[in-house]
Amino acid sequence: MTKQELLKQLKIPLVVAPMFIVSQLDLLLESCKNGVLGTITALNNRTSEGLEEWLIQIKQALKSFEESTGKKPAPFGMNLIVHQSNVRLEADVEIAIRQKVPIIITSLGAVPELVDKVHSYGGLVFHDVINTRHAQKAIDAGVDGIICVAAGAGGHGGLLNPMPFISEVREMFDGIVILAGAMSSGKDVATALQMGADLAYMGTRFINTNEAMASEAYKNMIIEGGTQDIVYTAAVSGVNGNYLRQSLEAAGITQELWESKSKMDFSKANDQEAKAWKNIWSAGQGVATIKDNLPASELIARLQKELKDALESQAKLIDRWF
Repeated sequence: MTKQELLKQLKIPLVVAPMFIVSQLDLLLESCKNGVLGTITALNNRTSEGLEEWLIQIKQALKSFEESTGKKPAPFGMNLIVHQSNVRLEADVEIAIRQKVPIIITSLGAVPELVDKVHSYGGLVFHDVINTRHAQKAIDAGVDGIICVAAGAGGHGGLLNPMPFISEVREMFDGIVILAGAMSSGKDVATALQMGADLAYMGTRFINTNEAMASEAYKNMIIEGGTQDIVYTAAVSGVNGNYLRQSLEAAGITQELWESKSKMDFSKANDQEAKAWKNIWSAGQGVATIKDNLPASELIARLQKELKDALESQAKLIDRWF
């Protein structure tokens, strides 16, 4: 699949980002059926065997949708953590190859051998980066897309302003450039395109959809939150990321702890590390403009209209200034 072929399959230039726990089958399928690239995280299924069952279900569901409606769904992607700590990596890669996952999104490691395996069946590899040094490593590995995770992104976000970040990566790379970080509207997608991105990467906004695997408390915290409620800390995983302040505090992580440089020992706070992980909620600064919870199909339709209105508004500026 080429860059042009991928873009033609999308209703709007958008990827629904893979999110821990949140991204499972329902959200992926509704995203793809409504013309945006839906994703799952491989580790959201507890076993490799279960992951393969998921992929089979996804392909069957999207095929049935096309046959029954005559509409071609958008392709889907799967996130893989490419790190020595992921004991399932080898097995999950083999499953991805066997099931010919259209797009593989890699995190924490750009590996040429993995890229070659995905290319062998015609798939694409996107890699997320937080700086240009990591971007160059991904380019050297032969990836098809670079996800620029800028300041304000949910999860393991970076600290770079998106404008120079996108500009630098675009100078380095003529493949697919994707911008991630604090986007919640179609207007934000238009801004990403203006900066030189091919696609926008939106996660937090989709937590507040009916299909997302997120609790009502999580969704309400997003609705009630603002930029001041997003904490950038390494205390949760050992890698800096953005989390909702109220969820950190509920897990016993104080400001003193989240401002430290090292991962926290959850057992000292709760005696239940698994419970702490489940109830510590990631989100980006885009929470500031999220005020509702709705079906993914309605959100995508809204984003499409907002994008169209924004592009038309930008076009009018030509007459104003030239």
